[in-house]
Amino acid sequence: MKTGILLLKEASRYIPPLKWIKGYTASTLGKDAVAGVTLAAYAIPVSLAYATLAGLPPEYGIYGYLIGGLFYAMLGTGLQLAIGPTSAISMLVGVTLADLSGGDIQRWIDLASLTALIVGCISVLAYILRLSSVINFISEIVLTGFKAGAAVAIALTQLPKLFGVPGGGESVADRFIILINQLPDTKFTVLAFGLTAIVLLFAGNKVFPGKPIALVVVVLSVLAITFVIPGSTDFRTVGLIPQGLPDFYLPSLNLKDAGMVTPLAFACFLLAYIESVSAAKTIAQENGYEIDARQELLALGAANIATALGHGYPVSGGLSQSAVNDKAGAKSPVSLVIASLTIALCLMFLTGLLKNLPTVVLAAIVLVAVRGLVDIKELKRLFRVNRFDFTIAIIALISVIVFGILKGVLISALFSLTLIIRNVSNPHVAFLGRIPGTNRYTDIKRHPDNELLPGVLLFRVEATLVYFNVATVYNRVWNKVIEMGSDLKVVIFDLSTSATIDSSGARLIKRLHQNLKEKGIEFKVAEAHSEVRDILRLEEVEHLLGHVSRRDTLHEVVVTAIGEKEPDIRKAPVKPKTVLPPEIVAQIILGNNYFTQTHPREYFEMFKFEQKPYLTLVTCSDSRVPLNALMPDTSNKVFSIQNIGNQILST
Repeated sequence: MKTGILLLKEASRYIPPLKWIKGYTASTLGKDAVAGVTLAAYAIPVSLAYATLAGLPPEYGIYGYLIGGLFYAMLGTGLQLAIGPTSAISMLVGVTLADLSGGDIQRWIDLASLTALIVGCISVLAYILRLSSVINFISEIVLTGFKAGAAVAIALTQLPKLFGVPGGGESVADRFIILINQLPDTKFTVLAFGLTAIVLLFAGNKVFPGKPIALVVVVLSVLAITFVIPGSTDFRTVGLIPQGLPDFYLPSLNLKDAGMVTPLAFACFLLAYIESVSAAKTIAQENGYEIDARQELLALGAANIATALGHGYPVSGGLSQSAVNDKAGAKSPVSLVIASLTIALCLMFLTGLLKNLPTVVLAAIVLVAVRGLVDIKELKRLFRVNRFDFTIAIIALISVIVFGILKGVLISALFSLTLIIRNVSNPHVAFLGRIPGTNRYTDIKRHPDNELLPGVLLFRVEATLVYFNVATVYNRVWNKVIEMGSDLKVVIFDLSTSATIDSSGARLIKRLHQNLKEKGIEFKVAEAHSEVRDILRLEEVEHLLGHVSRRDTLHEVVVTAIGEKEPDIRKAPVKPKTVLPPEIVAQIILGNNYFTQTHPREYFEMFKFEQKPYLTLVTCSDSRVPLNALMPDTSNKVFSIQNIGNQILST
């Protein structure tokens, strides 16, 4: 029995439906069925629009939802995540394959499916190599700028359809100039039709959020073209969509073609994984469960490989379609299966109804969808909070506009990696002083009222110690040693904020020890993590320093080094602070035993403030203190004493 349970638990790691299928009920099926039909109603018009954005016949967008969702449902951990084409990936495929295909539509289709196959293979390989942390290499700041740039690029491909002009051009600048030159030829009937569709989409999404408004607009537009303005030469329509399900199709495995589309596939993989995991996490948090980021690689890989074998192009999870699925009541990936079945029925029996669908309506759907890519609120926040981060986002935005969406996503990814290297290679070296009245030490620069210990230099590096930052760390520490001169007797390196070090980091510690020893200065390390202690032993550094104990705190190392229980102190130069009356903060620091007979709320009811302060209870244990026990208007926030203790004591 136990063996069976263990086997089932192990199998559920690789086949997530085994986790939720045992609790699945008829009621849940009913909710999933409604959500699945709603998702299909949303997906059909949107996927038609995205396929045209990718330069493909409309039905190829539908194939992504038909097949991708089915295979994600078998392996994915996002219970409400919906899989299908997205605007950014569609644009990426369209602009890249326009050149590679030479305008040959059949070759375009072949290369698009080959791209999906390679995206799937990259995803599976990343799963095998446990590379799910790849999402952390793309900064959210860079992604904000990239999406905004992609929205501009996508919009410029759709605006000619809105104005009823041919458009053209390869770069964003070319498209813009050509559009401006063609504006005198605007077909105002088409423009009015498109603007009406945009207004209906915006209004419908606002009044009926989560409902398939695009389907309503599509139906109304087909009726208008068929019965109100039949035979108009101003309107281009999608024409006949092939009836039936896609055949099994193996993309060309020509090495030359594979080599050509691999950069595109890699860019699609980055976008697909980041967008999928971000959407899955957002929806999962709202529904109270966790996703497995590594398992998502396998699910995304399976979805793309299967889509490639059914004539599709790369698919991804997206927040907009997932929100539709979630708000429609989806409780499990069964909703994706229902959506696929609904789409299959439409492909077999209802494609003829879309014959008179005007392309200007598809353009309107895309233009409304890409509006969500531009996060104005986030850009404003970055501008207000951190101008450097805002500049990074703008650089990512401009790179997409100037270099195109493919090079833009690769440049953005490279830029993110560059920022990571920059931050790690230039770490903050904090020189420490003691918090008055305590045995704890914090950064003197941030807390100039800290107490300095005569003849003692305490420092910590707020990063890992690796080969490309050790020179910077050494120079900063050594400059401080020289600055302190002959008064310096002891240097102590607090390793608590350096979770790992490499051999270069170990050699840095050895070098500091040797150079300080030559000057008659003692060198110690404190609070090293287990991995760091292991490296110090393997690099034979520990025998130079003496045993590095996992038990000794920084203060205990200080006391041992200077041979005094309560070392002499002197104040660091204190900069005058301006305290504004509206920013009153009351901090009550009490021991555990005070409230043995008195409830905290009774105590704090004695306090009267003209302006409501923050009331913080700091105990002497690691317990958690719910602030709503003290003040009923603190939204049930719970703070860990370990996390806030330093901040309270050092203010």
